[in-house]
This record gives sequence, structure tokens and C-alpha cells, in this order.
Amino acid sequence: MSILVTRPSPAGEELVSRLRTLGRVAWSFPLIEFSAGRELPSLPARLAALSPDDMVFVLSRHAVTFAHAHLQQIGAVWPGEPHYFAIGRTTALALHTVSGLHVRYPHDREVSEVLLQLPELQSVQGKHALILRGNGGRELLAETLASRGAEVEICECYQRGAKFYDGAEEAMRWHTRGVTTIVVTSGEMMQQLFSLIPPWYRENWLLRCRLVVVSERLACLARELGWRDIQVADNADNDALLRALQ
Repeated sequence: MSILVTRPSPAGEELVSRLRTLGRVAWSFPLIEFSAGRELPSLPARLAALSPDDMVFVLSRHAVTFAHAHLQQIGAVWPGEPHYFAIGRTTALALHTVSGLHVRYPHDREVSEVLLQLPELQSVQGKHALILRGNGGRELLAETLASRGAEVEICECYQRGAKFYDGAEEAMRWHTRGVTTIVVTSGEMMQQLFSLIPPWYRENWLLRCRLVVVSERLACLARELGWRDIQVADNADNDALLRALQ
């Protein structure tokens, strides 16, 4: 069994390396790449304007990477007073590592629904919430916080862009290499993979592969697209994906 990992760098390469260390045949096939977000220059002023009762939400390691690099570039630091929240443990650890800050995060699944269940987020009336994320993405967090009375603003710290591939060439490559399991960690990448692969390979290879995803929402999308063999990892980090693949 060969495993195709579609999550972007560096997490995709990290997972492939760990799988190969365990003797598994695995390949990295990142479907998207990242660049600095359009609103990144405004981040220092937005952070400086926050009060001790306000909240900062960081929704991915990429948001941490680009935000911290920009702050370093201009000689700024993460302010210590706001309350910091992350979508999950991996993102929280990334932010804590570069800032030393205490970061709250859900200990269950790395999704907005679980983050919103944290006790500290049940009463946010009148508070300011700054969400650091990429372009696009789900609006559930922002909409729910706003419905609870928070003043919400979003800072686009990075942009996702599709990597260009020749679909027929890639389909032949992975089919020939005996790929039977594919790891997909977002709906955007799942749709991209589905559209990239030509119809013959889609029906005779892609949809016959076991698909490992990171949420029930992605599993539902996979079923709608035609996958039948779907496994949901118990979280979105590489540790959880490794458990699912073993």
C-alpha cells in the first residue's frame, strides 16, 4: 500500500518522513502553497489596539509563521495582554514557541465548532475579537462570535494558492506507483484533487482509494463526490493522521 499525502509544506513532508521511518511507502503531493496575506502590514497596529479583555484567534500554523515573521521584520512583539486562542494544539504550540504566551485551545478536535465550546467564549458581549487566518476559509467562528455580541475583525495573514499540475500526468504517476490511500486535510484541497484528476482515472483509481480526512464535515463532502472508503482521523495534526494510517 502506497500513501499519498496532499497536505502542504512543511507538514506534508513531515508526515511522509515519519511514515517512511516506519517502513511505509509514502509520497508528498502538496496541492496548495502559501504566500504573505494582503492585510499582514496592518497586523501590528491591530494587535497594539487590543485591550486586556480582548481576544486573538489564530487558526493555523501558517498564520503564526507569517504573522510572527512580519512582527520580527519591523521589530514588534506579540502583546501580552489579550487572551489568545488557537484552533488546536499544534497551532497553540507554534504560537507559544515564538511568543512565550499562554494560548488556550480545545483538547478535542481542531475545528471551529469545538473551539467555540470553550467556557471562556460563552460570554463575549462587548469584547473585541481579532481572527488571524488565511484567505477564504469558513466563517463559522467569526459569525458565531458576532452573534454572541463580540466585535469581530479578520486579518488575512497569508494566502493559499493552488499549485499547478498536469492532472493526467500526475494521475498516471500515482496510479503506477500503487497509491491506494490518500490523505486530504481540507475541503478546498479535496475539491482541487477531484477536479485535477481526469474522469477515467477518477473512476478507476481516485475514488477507489481509501481517503483519510480530518473531520466528519470532510467525510460528508467526500461521500458526495463519490468516495466510499473514508476514514476520519481523531484530529488534524500529524500525530492523529499517523495513528489513522497505522
